[in-house]
Amino acid sequence: MPIYEFHCEGCGKDFESLVLIASAVEGLTCKYCGSTNIKKMISTTSHQPTHGTSIPAGALSGCSSRSGFS
Repeated sequence: MPIYEFHCEGCGKDFESLVLIASAVEGLTCKYCGSTNIKKMISTTSHQPTHGTSIPAGALSGCSSRSGFS
């Protein structure tokens, strides 16, 4: 399940929650004050390689002759 970030209009705090479907915000409440007046925030993505995978040399520093891209 993805983790989404939310902003509570009731108390002004931000929080994260595991949500099965991005549009399934109905019924979700603020974990600080219990308000249902919450808004889903736009957030950046984060990906980390899983165990046993590796990042090719040069892949994080842009395209280079070592990265396999031209």
